[in-house]
Amino acid sequence: MNKSLLIGNGQGFWGDSIDAPKKLIKDGPLDYLTLDYLAEVTLSIMQRQKLKDPKYGYAKDFITLMKEVIKDVRDKNIKIITNAGGVNPNECRNALKDIALQSYSDVKIGVITGDDIYKKLDKFYKHGVSFRHLNTKEDFKTIQHKIYSANVYIDSFSIADALSQGAQIVLAGRVSDPGLTLGPCIYEYGWGKDDYDLLASGTLAGHIIECGAQCTGGNYTKWKDVKDLANIGYPIAEIYKDGRFNITKHKNTGGIVNKETILEQVLYEMGDPKSYISPDVIVDFTSFRIKNNKKNNISITDVKGKEGT
Repeated sequence: MNKSLLIGNGQGFWGDSIDAPKKLIKDGPLDYLTLDYLAEVTLSIMQRQKLKDPKYGYAKDFITLMKEVIKDVRDKNIKIITNAGGVNPNECRNALKDIALQSYSDVKIGVITGDDIYKKLDKFYKHGVSFRHLNTKEDFKTIQHKIYSANVYIDSFSIADALSQGAQIVLAGRVSDPGLTLGPCIYEYGWGKDDYDLLASGTLAGHIIECGAQCTGGNYTKWKDVKDLANIGYPIAEIYKDGRFNITKHKNTGGIVNKETILEQVLYEMGDPKSYISPDVIVDFTSFRIKNNKKNNISITDVKGKEGT
């Protein structure tokens, strides 16, 4: 069997358990650790922080975590992909560099910017960008005076670019949540922008693990069947070059991984099941095949994607 890429997710939201990523790093093996801190309301909070103090506006939880794990990350050669940069990734990098210097950890940090368009909104609108509400078609000018946060999703190839330049830690703002997983696949496997099925598969894998323990029993309808929630394991995606992947968790952790826990997470924030929109590809969430393998291990194949419009 071909070598796989092991990508774990240790953070599903800003304020999630700091113990989860520490445990993923400690227990291993792991090639990549993704940490997802952002939601739209999170970005608005961070923007308000930045407006009050230009050194704020990122997930300080991430810096607290890295103080404890940066040596292990370096020694185990685990690459970290995170959107902890929020609306101020450069200041997040500065804080991270201070930690690296204090711990004598020589790690290369890549920073992805360009998603924050807050200061360009008026210019874009004057030049014909409508910004109409996607569903109601309401005109942008009705809320223009109330806006204090504006970000666009950046594609996952930006993450691959950072990795190609040697970054061990990639700090981003508003890349897509699944893109934290897809980006390493693009880099490691050389997936191209027109490899729609492969991009769709990596996006689906990222969507499943992006919310941390939600797919390992934390958001399971049959919650009474979930054992040892206090020690719930966070998910690991085992992804192959041909796009097939498994979802599992480390042994000796609580929670559960089966078809039902995974499918309930697939339904989360889905929208049109045949057209899940991302910056990289449109995914058909009705296309794939899923099966239980061994205990706490499922496999997914045959994901289909198409070009975005």
